[in-house]
Amino acid sequence: MGTQPQPDSDDLRLFHTGEHACGYWPERVARDLVLDPRDPRLREWYPHALGWGFRRSGDIVYRPHCSGCRACVAVRIPVEQFVPDRSQRRCLARNAQVEMRVHPAERNEEQLDLYKRYLASRHAGGGMDGHGAIEFDQFLIGSWSENRFLELREPAPRGHGRLLAVAVTDVVDHALSAVYTFYDPDLAERSLGTLAILRQIEWARRERRSHLYLGYWIAGHPKMDYKRRFRPLEAFDGRDWRVFTHL
Repeated sequence: MGTQPQPDSDDLRLFHTGEHACGYWPERVARDLVLDPRDPRLREWYPHALGWGFRRSGDIVYRPHCSGCRACVAVRIPVEQFVPDRSQRRCLARNAQVEMRVHPAERNEEQLDLYKRYLASRHAGGGMDGHGAIEFDQFLIGSWSENRFLELREPAPRGHGRLLAVAVTDVVDHALSAVYTFYDPDLAERSLGTLAILRQIEWARRERRSHLYLGYWIAGHPKMDYKRRFRPLEAFDGRDWRVFTHL
């Protein structure tokens, strides 16, 4: 990590949360390591925290720190080295007409409606399917972070075409961080989640940002396994970023 400040620096306060239900494995409990949410320098620390394997949820910057479990592995894509595989090339071709627009992270009713439909389909009974406008803002929009909504839309001769997906994305000096993506649950054949990552890679490459952070990969978890298909991929081992070797 070079000369960057370290996460145990006297200048940065870290807290352990209490045990809570694991969001990935319902039979397990979890704990997180959290940067002091009251620190006025969170925006300054955040790019470094991404490099230490942390990510953002709302205004909270956290990293799983569970007793006896190291299943959550932070991963990122070195965008200049990325080459889409055959399946990803087919996804790009299938969605060649989809328009990409980047907007300030400000909720509107169209986005909220899509978000609620997505949660009702993908997370029914998981506690998120009751989310409304307040939860949307608390979960996705940070008060101090530089975040954007990448919208994917059908083309239209005039005005805006139908909203297909929204990729909530944080922007830092050297990278983009994929915070959360939601999309039309009735269009599974379009592979919109994959498309959103491919378009974020294009965005990062266009702006000469070195990495796209993807959050956590979890071995054997069906909702997290897709991340290993973006190669080359780097994984954080707790000290350094290394080439991801899980096939």
